[in-house]
Amino acid sequence: MERLLGLWFEELTTEQPDGSSLRALGNLLAALGALCPFAEPVRLGFVVLPIRGPSRFFGGDDAVMEAVRALARDVTGHVPQLGIAEGLFAVELAARQSVIVPAGGTPAFCRAQPLSVLGRKDLVTTCRRLGIYTVGAFADLAPARVAERFSGPVRVLHRVARGELSEMPSQRDQRLVARLRTARGEGVVLDEQQGFFGQRSAGDERAQAAVSRVRHRLGVEGVLVADVRGGRSPDERAVLVPWGSPRVGKRDDAPWPGQLGAPAPTASLRHPVALDVVDEYDQLVRLSARGLLSAPPASLVFSRGARRRITWSAGPWPLVERWWSTPRRRAYVQILLESGEAMLLTTESGRWWLTGIYD
Repeated sequence: MERLLGLWFEELTTEQPDGSSLRALGNLLAALGALCPFAEPVRLGFVVLPIRGPSRFFGGDDAVMEAVRALARDVTGHVPQLGIAEGLFAVELAARQSVIVPAGGTPAFCRAQPLSVLGRKDLVTTCRRLGIYTVGAFADLAPARVAERFSGPVRVLHRVARGELSEMPSQRDQRLVARLRTARGEGVVLDEQQGFFGQRSAGDERAQAAVSRVRHRLGVEGVLVADVRGGRSPDERAVLVPWGSPRVGKRDDAPWPGQLGAPAPTASLRHPVALDVVDEYDQLVRLSARGLLSAPPASLVFSRGARRRITWSAGPWPLVERWWSTPRRRAYVQILLESGEAMLLTTESGRWWLTGIYD
């Protein structure tokens, strides 16, 4: 679990009528970008950032904390309470108590907390009748017993207490990031990528914040992401577009005769790697005028002499384009190496190229 530094500002936990708390938080995040590009707002008055990278750069956790404390005081006018622990649930408790939890000590720290830190008065009342007063005692209950007595939200808190989840469902202000973007005049981000079940992790939020800052400095083309468009070959279909650009809702349903069938390579190389494909007699395998290989592929030979044995191959799939003008003639071959790696090869004008890699 990731080790985090938490900044707790009691003075900024409530929004003021003039919006000063939100502005102060936005200014702090912009300033923290110079120390760590992954500072993440959790809610008003509470910010976290991963401590490992900055600690290596500044020479220890104490140096990072001193730099963060001074920066926060200069930007917001308030001195934050700082805490270090593993996971969002634990680091908020540590920050509120100004505690530095030793590496690996987070489970013991959380177990010692009063049950009220889970934020459910009904849970505290019921558990007190059972003689349960701490997070650790609640965590020691069998999940089946908890399911018999409590509702679904409490069962989730039980998983937090047991350390199976690193944060409580209500811990984040889900609208805060959008409010900060609006305050900065960035507008709404289209087609936001989410997890399999629609959730967003701490890493997702930090990555999005970092990308926003990089794009602000380098311009719209400074950060590119992969997308898929129409085409016959994987290298034609894979394209890089500016991060945050709208996605086309409708898929390209054009027939694209000669298109390489599924499965598509996991990685399509923008700069193909030149190599040779030889048969069992160490002779170069060539593509005939009829679209057939001169011999079954036996080995790959790279430019520096490295050799890899081929255990299986499929193809070739020839492709002829622009027959009415200057024709381009090539073919694709799928191979499986002795080491278990699957690759897509392309042959054109008597030469071979590695153009794709399968997962």
